[in-house]
Amino acid sequence: MSGGELQRVALVLCLGKVADVYLIDEPSAYLDSEQRLHAAKVIKRFILHAKKTAFVVEHDFIMATYLADRVIMFDGVPSKHATANSPQSLLAGMNRFLKLLDISFRRDKDNYRPRINKKDSVKDLEQKKSGNYFFLDDD
Repeated sequence: MSGGELQRVALVLCLGKVADVYLIDEPSAYLDSEQRLHAAKVIKRFILHAKKTAFVVEHDFIMATYLADRVIMFDGVPSKHATANSPQSLLAGMNRFLKLLDISFRRDKDNYRPRINKKDSVKDLEQKKSGNYFFLDDD
């Protein structure tokens, strides 16, 4: 089996177990972009339908923002000392994170995927001035 096939089997095995809380680490690993979107939809639909909780660790930005309703931000130095903050809404957490990076995002009008605004562009400056580094809308 390929890495992507093994990843999909692992996801099915995880969600096939009866549990109150699902811990899912890097569900997008080894999946191509279309498979990642499909996997994200499956995970979200399952969790919402089953009325369960999932903690998902994910580094794929599109998948993470699609799956999350709340995020946990960490302060500190990775692998040395870090402090977890209280869970916050996706919008609040992403705004805080992107402000630290001095980056603003918008949703692409055609495919709704997140796009980084060009630094100091009109859109970038407008969003930063208003404190909206990240948008969930497609405006």
